[in-house]
Amino acid sequence: MLDPKQLDELARRLSAAMPKGMQVLQEDLQRSMRATLEAGLNRLDLVTREEFDIQAAVLARSRAKLEALEARIAELEQSARAGKV
Repeated sequence: MLDPKQLDELARRLSAAMPKGMQVLQEDLQRSMRATLEAGLNRLDLVTREEFDIQAAVLARSRAKLEALEARIAELEQSARAGKV
């Protein structure tokens, strides 16, 4: 989820970009844009950078374990074949 301060800043910048006649309604427009942006971003099911980095680290550890297990299996298979000969 986006930081509420970032969301407020984005809504403020969008309302500031509106034509002068619309800026009279700036406060209402900011509230409306913020609510619309927040609802839209909530539907995107986003994760924070921290959550992403944690999951990337978990994946890297899992991948390393998988590679070690694959190497061990290959070694055991080779030993089993050598024992049969």
